[in-house]
Amino acid sequence: MSATVNATPQDASDRWAPVRELPPSAKLVAKELDRHDHLSQSELAEETLLSTRTVRQAVTRLEAVDAVESRVSFKDARKQLYSLTL
Repeated sequence: MSATVNATPQDASDRWAPVRELPPSAKLVAKELDRHDHLSQSELAEETLLSTRTVRQAVTRLEAVDAVESRVSFKDARKQLYSLTL
């Protein structure tokens, strides 16, 4: 008899560990950033259907756990572009 083992990679589950305890809005923002290379705050609000204020709070929480990094947009220096670092 052979036992079957779940083929869930350990790295995939550990990847999201810093985000697990965050609010649902932060998790949603993280998932959108996982789907895209980088997005601005307004683009995140549009993709997630969250308010820009909620997106800003979510990004702040994600930055606090080093799950997101930001950089200045080359097209518009007034905007920050966010990308997932997990």
